[in-house]
This record gives sequence, structure tokens and C-alpha cells, in this order.
Amino acid sequence: MRISHEAIYQSLFVQSRRALRRDLSKCLRTRRVHRRPRGRRQGGPLKDMAPVAQRPAEADDRKTPGHWEGDLIIGKGGRSAIATLVERTTRFTVLVRLPAARTAGSLHAALATTLPNLPVGWARSLTWDQGKETADHARITADTGVPIYFCRPSCPWQRGTNENTNGLLRQYLPKGTDLSPISQHKLNQIAAELNGRPRRVLQRMTPMEAFNQTSAMTT
Repeated sequence: MRISHEAIYQSLFVQSRRALRRDLSKCLRTRRVHRRPRGRRQGGPLKDMAPVAQRPAEADDRKTPGHWEGDLIIGKGGRSAIATLVERTTRFTVLVRLPAARTAGSLHAALATTLPNLPVGWARSLTWDQGKETADHARITADTGVPIYFCRPSCPWQRGTNENTNGLLRQYLPKGTDLSPISQHKLNQIAAELNGRPRRVLQRMTPMEAFNQTSAMTT
């Protein structure tokens, strides 16, 4: 049986107040006491989506590099955003400043610039949720050659590596931060810190070490 993360969270919160007990909130990295239930985003479904079930099987076992998970971190008032890309095998993170707000055109411009600059063989697929910012997914694939696969609604575990990374990024970019003044240079510095952080899942290697090691092996 599969239990959703939302069911687990709601079982912990005091239903009358929609809040955690104070002693439990101290154990959270974010220290958030209140929780807003997460539902499906408004808007119709995207056209011509390829579901994550159609993603190459090699992406699932994490042995073949080049399969990425992506999402947006949204800034204060929803007026600014940053694209986060995480490689599934090495957990290597790339942060991309969006030239405008959370729009399909802005994401297209960001990914069309970033994906072709990855090393050869390191851009095989991209997994995203069904946010409206990916409405131009067909054009992104046409311009970059990278197919995009979409998770089912309200199934963040289908791109869990990216979800985990976004949680780590909130230590640098807390909720409520206006992201528009943050330069690409600053984002590169934050990504470098994350990529230099040892991970238990990588046998205490850093994502940068795993990326370099895997690059040498594939070469």
C-alpha cells in the first residue's frame, strides 16, 4: 500500500488548528508550524504530455547519467522564480535564473540556454511536474533535443531528488524571498556549495566528485 506524503503530514498536524505541536515544529528544518494542504494546480492539462511512465528505463536505476529532474522555486508574491535542475545519478545541481516571472516563455529561454551547454551525453531526459510554466515543453525539446516527461498530479515523489534539493536550497533562499535581484553568479555560488556537500546516498562523496568520476568513466 502506498501512503501519500500529504496523508502523513495531515496526521501529524493538529486538525483543529492546522498546526503542529510546538515541540514537533522544532524538529523541522523549515520550522514551519502551519501547513497549507497541497492540491492540484489550477489550469487545464498540458497538451501532448509524455508521462513519466514512458521515460527510459535506464533513468529509473540511476546507473546511466544524464537524466534530470526539474522544478521552480518561487519568490515572494509569485513574481520571481528560479529553475532548479538535479541530475538523478550524481545529484549534481544546476540553478538557472529566469529572465522574467513564472511564464512558459521565461522557462523556455532559460532551458534553451542551459541544456545545450551540458557535457555531451549529459542531457538525456528531463522530468517535471505539470506546472503551467512548461506549456512550451514541445518547443523546449525541439530546441534542445531533450525529451520532457511529466509526473502525475500531486505525486512529488516521482521527482523526489529535486524535491529534496529544493528543501536544501530553502536554507539559502527562504520562502518569502524576492528572487529577482539574485544574479546568476550568486546562484552559481549556491549551486557550488550544494555540489560540494558530501551525501550519504553517494557514499559520502560530493555531487561534484560523483559528476567528475562518472564523466571520466563515460568518456
